[in-house]
Amino acid sequence: MPKVYFVIPCYNEEEVLEETMKRLRNKLDQLMADGKATPDSRMLFVDDGSKDRTWAIIEEKSQQDTLIGGVKLSRNRGHQNALLSGLMTAQQHGCDCVISLDADLQDDIEVIDEFIDKYMEGCEVVYGVRNSRKKDTFFKRTTAQGYYKFMKMLGVDIVYNHADYRLLGSKALEALSEYREVNLFLRGIVPLIGYRSDYVYYERQERFAGESKYPLKKMIRFAIDGITSFSVKPLKLISNLGIIMCVLSLIGFIYALVSYFMGVAQSGWASTICSIWFIGGLQMLCIGIVGSYVGKIYSEVKQRPRYRIEKELIAPENTHKDAAAE
Repeated sequence: MPKVYFVIPCYNEEEVLEETMKRLRNKLDQLMADGKATPDSRMLFVDDGSKDRTWAIIEEKSQQDTLIGGVKLSRNRGHQNALLSGLMTAQQHGCDCVISLDADLQDDIEVIDEFIDKYMEGCEVVYGVRNSRKKDTFFKRTTAQGYYKFMKMLGVDIVYNHADYRLLGSKALEALSEYREVNLFLRGIVPLIGYRSDYVYYERQERFAGESKYPLKKMIRFAIDGITSFSVKPLKLISNLGIIMCVLSLIGFIYALVSYFMGVAQSGWASTICSIWFIGGLQMLCIGIVGSYVGKIYSEVKQRPRYRIEKELIAPENTHKDAAAE
């Protein structure tokens, strides 16, 4: 029977947090009753520098129920760093496996039994994979599917339609702790760990309450981080593009010379300006891509800590206060 930890990163989730705690507590009770989780299992909520009452709720509920734990980061460090801090804290407390999920109740917690069943069968990594995107808007569905295909094309080993709903066993957690990247993209790192893995398919739900904490701007930044953290193909593409442009320029130069000596050359202000603007824009784009990689190198070589824990509230083992079903 495994010691299971749920790790839930939270950022300004006061509207949904109490309901999330209630549902996860019921699920944890069911797992313990079915012999799939020990009484020392925990729910670990990570406050990623929230500006609302998120931490106050976590603190209050942790005092009422020993199965609820909390980690408060000293400042907002982003979803991936908050998630990693929770995973590493769970590892330090000797969990056998950890299941990470979002606080908005969109991940179907009813399939958690399947996660643990596959872990009991020997899987160290179990991915929660959406079986459809029917509830997404057309824009989000199209861009998400395009992004996964683009990542595959760039050679990045990433699980299609998988976010951060997954189970990691103790061996996988130990392996994950050895990855020291400052620019975290766990969806790309976890498949690199290896070990036996499997998939659990589920239907993603609507948010119970509140608004998404991942607006378009953050999603674009997250997508770019994923690409530049795991593939150098954009740099190779720039080199190939440069060669192609040089060849086209040479062809254009030869054509201009032939036209001049044949007496059919015509002066064209528009074509000249368009070509200058095109080449100039292309150069700026290439410099920007190279700059993204240089910026990541700059972040990595400084080796600054990825997060700092301000407070940690986890009840000692073998102390079980049954009060969370409120």
